[in-house]
Amino acid sequence: MSENTADTPLDHGDQSKADASNAPRVARSASNQPLIADKDHPEQNRPVRPARNRQKPHARRMNLSLTRVSAWSVAKVSFMLSLAGAIIQIIATLLLWLLLKAVGVFDQVTQIVSSAGLDSGSLNLANVLSLPTVLSAVTIFSIVEMVLITILCTIFALLYNVVSALVGGVHVTLGDD
Repeated sequence: MSENTADTPLDHGDQSKADASNAPRVARSASNQPLIADKDHPEQNRPVRPARNRQKPHARRMNLSLTRVSAWSVAKVSFMLSLAGAIIQIIATLLLWLLLKAVGVFDQVTQIVSSAGLDSGSLNLANVLSLPTVLSAVTIFSIVEMVLITILCTIFALLYNVVSALVGGVHVTLGDD
């Protein structure tokens, strides 16, 4: 091993490593200026951490594939979504019926039928399309629709699992933007 003496100078990299390991740390303020300036060793007054180059980080990309869908979770979600749709249908029908009643559409249709010479006594649209009758029909239709949607979505999930086992599923690429 060779010893470093005053006759053999250190190269610049070795000298900075030797100075950094032997030099005491300098306390710095929030503005990264040394609190106590040491004029004999100005290299010790440099910042402790060099400023980082602020480059935009690269977006991460991940390739995923959807290979299996739980039929039970599809059944639950499709049932809840069809229930929400059924409630929306019933409320929309109620509001539409109330709007038509307020405007007087049922009475006008009855008057048009009677002015055409037909027997208006046998056809009273307000009695035929009463609110309880309309809401009952829409509720029955919504219940049937809920059952059909739930069953069809569950069957499609099971079919997807079979096809996915053969083909490998749906491949999706996700990325940070």
